Amino acid sequence: MIVLGIDPGSRVTGYGLVRIQGNHLTHIDSGPIKFRSEQSIGVRMVHLVDELELVIKEHQPQAISLEKVFHAVNVKSTLMLGYMRGAVIYLAERMGIPLFEYAATEVKLAVTGYGRADKAQVQEMVRILLSLNKVPTPHDVSDALANAICHAHSAPPPQQTQRAIRRH
Repeated sequence: MIVLGIDPGSRVTGYGLVRIQGNHLTHIDSGPIKFRSEQSIGVRMVHLVDELELVIKEHQPQAISLEKVFHAVNVKSTLMLGYMRGAVIYLAERMGIPLFEYAATEVKLAVTGYGRADKAQVQEMVRILLSLNKVPTPHDVSDALANAICHAHSAPPPQQTQRAIRRH
């Protein structure tokens, strides 16, 4: 099974694909999708959907793992993040791929064993768990891979594509 982890952002969105075979995880592909500061949110959303659609068509993931929305101090940043998350949710639904959401503490716990781990700890554990030569950067990419790893560790194999969030 292949899981696409996504860490949406208004400046950079990270994506990471992980193959799950029993207890073994393999890194397939990952990278950042970058946006220009002068682009409107609508243009960024279209760019995000276009780029992720190419990744999905190439790798055919059976599930998408996304971090749940969190409450932030900066309302504008939270709103922008919500737009980008909405684009991902739309794409998952349009392409018929089950979407799973995990709280940030769940992701950190699944990857590091500690729900309040910092970015550096998450990056290093992602490197170790996926047998990578170096820490994935920027942190948006390591966070996306951590989302995919969380899904692999959180759902038993028969349920890895069945427990999707359904939106009506």
